[in-house]
Amino acid sequence: MKRQVVEWVVTDLDRVAPMSDDELADVVRRDGTCGWLMTMERTPEWTGDNRADRELVAPICGSCPVQRECLEWDLRAYGYAISGVWGPLPEDERRAVFALWSQRRADAAGGVGGGL
Repeated sequence: MKRQVVEWVVTDLDRVAPMSDDELADVVRRDGTCGWLMTMERTPEWTGDNRADRELVAPICGSCPVQRECLEWDLRAYGYAISGVWGPLPEDERRAVFALWSQRRADAAGGVGGGL
């Protein structure tokens, strides 16, 4: 992933930085396309292969109105230990986003807590 794209993603996440973890979780569960599919018992049949599963969720996540909130929640919850599928970003790209995201959050907090 190009550095400019990582910077754009992280800058975009600044819009939801003030939200609490509970607020993010509520928004994702209530408004997320995947949450609606789970409620309707229409989730994809997972293969266990991250690349194949990412292709399954791409159209679901691509139209989701809460991608930003979902990624912010994912980064807060799992940090660098990210694994599995999150919409359009594979693990290595989420880790690149996480590195810059955690630094921005530490800078915003006055340099405290950069390791998240």
